Amino acid sequence: MKLSADALLFDNDGTLLSSMESVIRCWTRWAGEHGVTEAEFAQVELHGRTAAEIISELLPAAEVPGAVRRIEQLEVEDVGGGVVLLPGTAALVSALSAAPAPWAVVTSAIRPLAEARLREVGVEPPLVIAAEDVVRGKPDPEPFLLAARKLGADPARCVVFEDAPAGLEAARAAGMRTVALTTTHAREELRADAVVTDLSGVSVQVTASGVEILTEA
Repeated sequence: MKLSADALLFDNDGTLLSSMESVIRCWTRWAGEHGVTEAEFAQVELHGRTAAEIISELLPAAEVPGAVRRIEQLEVEDVGGGVVLLPGTAALVSALSAAPAPWAVVTSAIRPLAEARLREVGVEPPLVIAAEDVVRGKPDPEPFLLAARKLGADPARCVVFEDAPAGLEAARAAGMRTVALTTTHAREELRADAVVTDLSGVSVQVTASGVEILTEA
């Protein structure tokens, strides 16, 4: 499929990079500290959501703020282990940076965590929209609309790359086109304009009129 855009917006974890080893370590430790059973934890969707949203499904409201601070501390401290680039990321980022083209990372993680993970894999986006920047996170469209506004791009001329249903829902609500990656969810769970295995299935060409995107599907 061929798409054209003025700006490209990328989710971070599960799209550009994977911190799954770190995530499992940190959340397993967090769950043990807070008395959350394995069965309870297995029912919660982790991808594409803020820590506060996840924890609010597991603990009483009064315990949420402290529990959020704890998981944030654990994850920031654990960044040095198990954070890796996903296939295709390096080539795509290089192509966007060479021109350069407007692009941003739009993540549900807090800024210190998102930026630490990006530094770990050597990716320096021109813009990062993090959890602290918005009132409502994905699946609300606010994060993507904020990114488009800061980049000076019409939402209808933005293409979003996401691995999580919540992120894809947010992008659609923002009026943006979508490319889904099957890095964390099965293809049948992902509703998007195009679905690829990972970013190795995406190529871009930056022109005077915008960015031309070619996907494998």
